Amino acid sequence: MHISVLLEESINGLNLKSDGIYVDCTLGYAGHSSRILERIKRGYLFAIDQDQDAIDYSKNKLDKIGKNFTIIKSNFSNLKTELQKRNVDYVDGFLFDLGVSSVQLDNAERGFSYHYDAPLDMRMNKESSFSAYNVVNEYTEKDLIRIFFEYGEEKYSKSIARNIIKYRENKKIKTTFELAQIISDSVPMKAKREKHPARKVFQAIRIEVNNELDILEDSIKDALSMLKVGGRIAIITFHSLEDRIVKNVFKECTEIDNKVKGMPNIPTCYLPNFKLVNKKPIEPSEGEVKNNNRSRSAKLRIIERIK
Repeated sequence: MHISVLLEESINGLNLKSDGIYVDCTLGYAGHSSRILERIKRGYLFAIDQDQDAIDYSKNKLDKIGKNFTIIKSNFSNLKTELQKRNVDYVDGFLFDLGVSSVQLDNAERGFSYHYDAPLDMRMNKESSFSAYNVVNEYTEKDLIRIFFEYGEEKYSKSIARNIIKYRENKKIKTTFELAQIISDSVPMKAKREKHPARKVFQAIRIEVNNELDILEDSIKDALSMLKVGGRIAIITFHSLEDRIVKNVFKECTEIDNKVKGMPNIPTCYLPNFKLVNKKPIEPSEGEVKNNNRSRSAKLRIIERIK
């Protein structure tokens, strides 16, 4: 079962208007979308996802709440194009929940998890031809080290990459358990006791397969450009690199230009168009973490257009 993380905090943070237009950029299994739709009886919801399994499930779920929604099968990197195709130029709020859904993680055949033996896959969009198999079996040692270190912040990146290359000399790496075993054999015993040794590497490969970080910054900027005055964007991240991107984009558009900073009366045209709703990220309560361990690394940042 999928449990939406920071559900109430993100929905409340959007400051929903009953007649507003909202976009859930990461529909998933409709946890957040359901709550939005319940509150915008005279408004409209657009929900974006590239996973057909999630779309089929969510359409059925949302149909029971209302008909004032459209599901767009696409990646959120195309949000501006897809919305403008539907004659939508301005929006009251955007939500991004950047985590992998529990349903995807728990579905063994999707290959996201090191807990289940399955073909190496990790594609959010099952129609894509590029998967974890390609990364693990075709990338050079240098590129494996880079993605493990940059996207997984894995300190044993070199030894893991070296052992993957060595294993590949005899046979292709086809399953999650094969890969998890190679990773486990590449790290010291102390690292195995702390957390599952494959966790960071699997995360890094998933980010690479789905190009998650490269598309994030441009997508946020597209959402900012379409936001109405008084509208808000709420973004939930689960990874320090994602959070850094969100933090930096938000900071860039809420700070006063250095040229006029410190002036006694700053002209309105020099003041930022956006403000941070929460200066520090909102994190899950102890109770939420206890009920859903996967929420432990989540952070929520919210921004509002003020002019």
